[in-house]
Amino acid sequence: MGHLVNAKEEVYRALAERLNRNPVGAPVNEYLMEILHRLYTVTEAEVGASFPLLPVPIEKIAEATGMKKSELKETLEKMADKGLVLDLPRRDGTYYMLAPMIVGFFEYTFMRVRDGVNMKELAELFEKYFQSDGVREEIFGGDTKMFQALVYESLIPAVVETEVLSYERASEIIRQSGGGALGMCSCRHKAAHLGTACDAPVDDVCVSLGNAGRWLVHRGMAKPASVDDLLRVLDRTEKLGLVHLGDNVLNKPAYICHCCGCCCGVLRAINESGIRAVHPSNFLPKVEEDNCVGCGTCTESCHINAISLAEKKGARIAVVDEGLCIGCGVCASACPTGALGMSRRSKLHVPPADKREQFARIAREKGRF
Repeated sequence: MGHLVNAKEEVYRALAERLNRNPVGAPVNEYLMEILHRLYTVTEAEVGASFPLLPVPIEKIAEATGMKKSELKETLEKMADKGLVLDLPRRDGTYYMLAPMIVGFFEYTFMRVRDGVNMKELAELFEKYFQSDGVREEIFGGDTKMFQALVYESLIPAVVETEVLSYERASEIIRQSGGGALGMCSCRHKAAHLGTACDAPVDDVCVSLGNAGRWLVHRGMAKPASVDDLLRVLDRTEKLGLVHLGDNVLNKPAYICHCCGCCCGVLRAINESGIRAVHPSNFLPKVEEDNCVGCGTCTESCHINAISLAEKKGARIAVVDEGLCIGCGVCASACPTGALGMSRRSKLHVPPADKREQFARIAREKGRF
């Protein structure tokens, strides 16, 4: 009997090692193994462990696993429904890709209410995993980031308005996508199971764009949403003072999240581990000291504690930590006296062209390609 148990463990260990070979890996530890045991059947784990790094047609996976195509097709369908595999339509057929952990099966697990799994137990395991040594560094610590901050557009100075490109504007990203989907905020859903969620919205707030949104709708993880629907969410979350974090690519970005510093895994990596987990926007808040009354509204609104009050000439004045600030504009939007405005950074960030370039850069930085 012992050799059967050992063989099963080897299957899950092989899956864990395969996930850790992704450009954005998943360091292997006891918590990851527990998560995989709960999300994957043994057969699914065996199939997942055999996946190459790039999307492939089913024939390649059948060759690697030795499974009959009909049996493999059924397994892949179940895995896609669970968010463990992505099935991607191409001109010459469907290609399959093993879902990474981030952005991947963590989000797909908590973007909905799941039957047949203990969500509270999974939330506890993911929480322990993300706080484990080296995990946040692997996911968020590289030079090329998965996420970029998007400034509140109403705060863009008129003098640079015509210079601001579409990838810097959340509204333009949404319009160019043609619509997408709205789902649950996976981070706040997870936090709810832990009893740590804030009062920011959970339902119909996670924005997925274009083909990514259509895939989520097809798999029952989100609801279809028009451009107008998504723009309304953008407006609503700005009124709530949430941070817009977008996919850090120029072409066909897959998502825009509306985040809080208490629940969001990305912003928590900044707050709790000091990791620069987000590429800042091309803007910085600028304090007009004569108008600042030292009320502290900006410090209370900042989700990553990048602004504070300091004594200057006998008065309390807001001070921005430019090395920490991600340029989201939440503080400037909240300022009751207009003492905070957004100014253009001297060095502008241009994201990778697309997901392929983004992942290639991340992989090169980690010496994986």
